[in-house]
Amino acid sequence: MYEYRQVLVRMRQGDSDRQIAAARLMGRSKAAKLRRVASEHGWLEAERPLPDDTALAEVLGQRETHPGPSSQVEPHRERILAWTRAGITGTTIHQALVREHGFSGSYSAIRRFLQANEPAPLKATVRLDFAPGEAAQVDFGAGPRILDTDTGELRKTWVFVMTLCFSRHQYAELIWRQDVATWLACHRHAFEWFNGVPKRVIIDNAKCAIILAHRRDPEVQRAYGECAEGYGFKIDACPPREPQLKGRVEAGVKYLKQAFLPLREFRSLADANAKLRQWILAEAGNRIHGTTREQPLALFESVEKALLGRLPDVPPELAVWAKLKVHRDAHVQFEKAYYSVPFRLLGQTLWLKATSDVVRLYQEHVLVATHVRQLRPGARSTVADHMPPNALAFAMRDPQWCLKQAKAVGPQCRALIERLF
Repeated sequence: MYEYRQVLVRMRQGDSDRQIAAARLMGRSKAAKLRRVASEHGWLEAERPLPDDTALAEVLGQRETHPGPSSQVEPHRERILAWTRAGITGTTIHQALVREHGFSGSYSAIRRFLQANEPAPLKATVRLDFAPGEAAQVDFGAGPRILDTDTGELRKTWVFVMTLCFSRHQYAELIWRQDVATWLACHRHAFEWFNGVPKRVIIDNAKCAIILAHRRDPEVQRAYGECAEGYGFKIDACPPREPQLKGRVEAGVKYLKQAFLPLREFRSLADANAKLRQWILAEAGNRIHGTTREQPLALFESVEKALLGRLPDVPPELAVWAKLKVHRDAHVQFEKAYYSVPFRLLGQTLWLKATSDVVRLYQEHVLVATHVRQLRPGARSTVADHMPPNALAFAMRDPQWCLKQAKAVGPQCRALIERLF
């Protein structure tokens, strides 16, 4: 009732509904309704004391009910409450009432009824505490549209954020895409930024990291598993539908989007990332964090940095894996390019391992083909020995193949071809 008392004071002082709305005390239409009620009860007369909260609640509480929708919902009260306790959503309840009970009210009426009768209970959570160097949390967030200097077009970007759970120091990078190769590269850049590796990396169930989310045994992308093995960290995927377990990094993404991205102009992706790194070191890292009451960068330098795992002497190979079926032309397709394999493998499923410059194909654990990575869409890399003899002869079209084809046509055709050769 405090809000109403403040508005009544302003009305007594002569403020209009527009002025009250401009002061953000109450919307104009709501203020107009309150003014009518106040006039009916004499609340605007300066010589009379303002009503206490109980009196206001008795009058305004009655005025704020919705008799129309409530009267429509009320006959279904017990049914709706039973469905709600069974975990059925409001939209499903509304659809069932319309379909099976001739209900003509709106979904909003159902929602207001549920809010008034079955307020959603607060779900208790436990704050997660971490030792220095124990863990980092990772997430993607939507970034701004930035000029692609290669095409001259504005493109959507994403922001990758890795936050160390103890110090809250972070690494962030704006990227063009959320694919596996980018995900792995961002991890490498983050570990090099921190000059160390946390014991575990807590992630959401992004498809570039997790193939199949599961509470106890998620299926991890093979490429990400190799990255974790090479750098020596444990992948810790959040259970499905429990993103609150990854709150630090999501708060970091939100802070970055509120404090860094607005009111800045970026000439290119490289320019944006240079400014982002500068901002982390100059501003984000030196602010007093709301939870730790410490400066993230100072806490990182003084405590956490020394307790991170060492970077490997030789950076691990970051490769993308894909399971592919061999086509009838003895090629597999990967990222719009084609690579040959021995023709005896037609129709079989192989593993393809792609780095930035090499593609390798495996039958189970046996290497069956190696190619230079093709980056142009539609490009083909074909090894002659992979082709069956007849297909190879057709591709080469050597004299023996031509003579054989001519003989199949007839002796005169063969004689003509012999003279040509």
